[in-house]
Amino acid sequence: MSETIQDGKFVELTYKVTDRKSGHVLTRVEFPLGYVHGHNEILAPSVHMALEGKSAGDTIEVPIDGNQIFGPRNESLVFTDHIENVPEEYRQVGTSILMENDKGQTRSFIVTRFDDETLTVDGNNPLCGRAVVFVLEILTVRDATEDETRTGEAIIVGADIAPSLMKLV
Repeated sequence: MSETIQDGKFVELTYKVTDRKSGHVLTRVEFPLGYVHGHNEILAPSVHMALEGKSAGDTIEVPIDGNQIFGPRNESLVFTDHIENVPEEYRQVGTSILMENDKGQTRSFIVTRFDDETLTVDGNNPLCGRAVVFVLEILTVRDATEDETRTGEAIIVGADIAPSLMKLV
């Protein structure tokens, strides 16, 4: 009998995120992403709930409403400036720029458009306002080691430190 995903199990999976309206793949993680279920919530809570009880070899689809996770788009987080005010290294679509306001709060902005005269950045999460589908392929389900449970992620033998995982959608 194969093991099923539940708290304390080490899980490895790959996934892709598809826009429900256009069908375009927005992002894809093809290398195995490993975590300890119930100890390191790296995906949206609804994705973790959908993974419960699944086994290695299963593929699941989980619809996500970006508005529920990130709220509606906020157009006040979209800025356009004259290109001469923007350093060369930021003049590429997809470039992430960390900005700080006068209160010391930081937010990541993505360059979404530029031409010979202007550059536009957007501080909204790229999934904000979108309906997407997570398609997850479960590769491994097993008991987590003590070290994995302590850190919430895979421990790479011979590595100086465990990899840190970004909190994903």
